[in-house]
Amino acid sequence: MSGGDGTRRVRAGRRTVEVHRPDKVLFPGGDAKEYTKGDLVDYHRAVAPFMLPHLRGRPLMLGRHPDGIDGPAFMQKNTPDHYPEWIERVEVAKEGGTVRHTVCDDTATLLYLADQASITLHRWLARSDRIDHPDRLVFDLDPSGDDFEAVREAARLLGELLDELDLPSAPMTTGSRGLHVIVPLNGRHDFDEVRAFARDVADTLAAAHPDRLTTAARKKERRGRLYLDIQRNAYAQTAVAPYTVRPRPGAPVATPVTWDQLDDPELHARRWTIADAVEQARTNPWSGLLNRGRALGPARRRLNALRG
Repeated sequence: MSGGDGTRRVRAGRRTVEVHRPDKVLFPGGDAKEYTKGDLVDYHRAVAPFMLPHLRGRPLMLGRHPDGIDGPAFMQKNTPDHYPEWIERVEVAKEGGTVRHTVCDDTATLLYLADQASITLHRWLARSDRIDHPDRLVFDLDPSGDDFEAVREAARLLGELLDELDLPSAPMTTGSRGLHVIVPLNGRHDFDEVRAFARDVADTLAAAHPDRLTTAARKKERRGRLYLDIQRNAYAQTAVAPYTVRPRPGAPVATPVTWDQLDDPELHARRWTIADAVEQARTNPWSGLLNRGRALGPARRRLNALRG
């Protein structure tokens, strides 16, 4: 329903969220389709059942674009005082103090954040009740250009290695240029252990394919090779949440896919947008994956054996 002041009121569970200036263009048209704040809210309302399980209990960093993707943007960690009291917050330690992160536990919060022009939600890999122990490991496959074939190839190689280590995994388009490969963990290991394991996996893969893959963080050292980025696996680092929107023309969405979908020639990093990502979500591409969190001990022993 709409108010006479141009405000739209959207029901979400027990709450009603006000959407201010719903006709404000956040994604200008041109070569891509135009989308408004109202479109972003509608997308979040539809995708909420699929997106919330990836957000609940996790500190967020919000990518906000008050004047749309062509205007100034900023990353928000601290929750502003004016946010409604019903939105969850979590106080997290940082060097020299704390940060009061927003936590998105329900649809109403998701819609409120959309009203705030929070286009991209970046989430911690740990939950606030075990903030030092991640239950996700993320490999970010970052190509030197917009070459998705290189990304597809690297993802297959990484998936095969993870299979050898007996670790479940699944890919996700980033809505930008690459893919994330997610490994569910059981939360027994701290960030240092998880990061060290991820680095050794990436180093092993890069050593086997030195002409195509690299773990060099500095761009000038990559020489056109795809970068296996494990930097997100650290305390206070974040990764883009599944089904979040990216601030690019056409409103592409970071979208979970199956390993079989990697073979689809139509697949690329920006394959889904807010117009059709919910259809992909309904296919449940990560069926059962997140309930299969593993300890890394057995995988570490297998990796050490492979490395000789």
